[in-house]
Amino acid sequence: MRLLMTADAIGGVWQYATDLAAALQPLGIDTVLALLGPAPTPAQRRDALRIPGLKLIETGLPLDWLCADAAPVLAAGEHVAALAAREAVDLVQLNMPSLGARARFAMPVVAVVHGCVGTWWEAARGTRPDPAYAWQDALVRDGLVAADAVVAPSESYAETVARYHALTVVPLVVHNGRVPLTLPPIAVDAAPVAHAFTAGRLWDEVKAMALLDRAAARLSVPLRAAGREEGPHGERLPLPHLHHLGHLSAGAMARELSGRPVFVSATRFEPFGLAVLEAAQAGCPLVLSGIDTFRELWTGAALIVEEQDDSAYAAAIERVVGDQELRANLGEAARIRAQRYTPAAMAGAMASIYGCLAGDAAPGSSRKVAA
Repeated sequence: MRLLMTADAIGGVWQYATDLAAALQPLGIDTVLALLGPAPTPAQRRDALRIPGLKLIETGLPLDWLCADAAPVLAAGEHVAALAAREAVDLVQLNMPSLGARARFAMPVVAVVHGCVGTWWEAARGTRPDPAYAWQDALVRDGLVAADAVVAPSESYAETVARYHALTVVPLVVHNGRVPLTLPPIAVDAAPVAHAFTAGRLWDEVKAMALLDRAAARLSVPLRAAGREEGPHGERLPLPHLHHLGHLSAGAMARELSGRPVFVSATRFEPFGLAVLEAAQAGCPLVLSGIDTFRELWTGAALIVEEQDDSAYAAAIERVVGDQELRANLGEAARIRAQRYTPAAMAGAMASIYGCLAGDAAPGSSRKVAA
């Protein structure tokens, strides 16, 4: 089977797409990776080209969340459909569902919804998106409805997407997987570092970094924060109490996690959470918000904070930092739980969906895959 999959080089979708492509290849599925948005870094390009059976095409097409209106996104969808035809692929996976809103594809389409402006806006502000973003919200829904199958990375987010976009079929659930970071060697008896750590978009209000900044002011240990500090439209939050590390490369992230810091996420919105998975794979104890996604994925393997206030997070972090037995138990529980979320498991589930669609693609047939 030959698959065309869209991706971008800015956020977590790049890691998702390359991990998935590498894990699909042993299953007999080669990937054409159609990159939208800014060019990849030299390191990203090298990593992609090392994947057997992968063909990287840098399209130069725009990302929907960097566009001012629908026209360039609709045009990009048509370009992707034409590219799929030229590459003679058997299936298309759109990691940006809006691309499938109006384009006509000659082969089955799987839309994977990693997040969208509407569900983000609802979580951040409790309303439908500002009218300036209504076109983007509409294109996402149109793309989800047009797809032959829709996939979400967690049950909780699948239900959110179905409710928000009024879908008649709840998206299929395929948990994300991640290749563990290569950690530097550490002494067997080395004590964990005496600080907490968070990672994500520091500018994104829904990630509740302002809350963690207030919690950091209460802590007896540093709270280190990795991630971009400015958003694509100049968004920035004042976070004076966090110890800013900036955007970390994979190697730098591995070094940070190798000390097994207490990993913290207070986010109010997370379809899956690759940063949490990376920390868990490294054996970091997890302190997480009580959102449905984290309860689904990490209950029994993390300390869940019920209250969305800085004193509750500060107390939870101090508790884990000060209790070495609890810290060790949480870290081991997270490491064991993380073994569920592998690229092989993700690829096997996606390959099953591809197979259902490719086997039901006769002219005039219904190719929709139901949950």
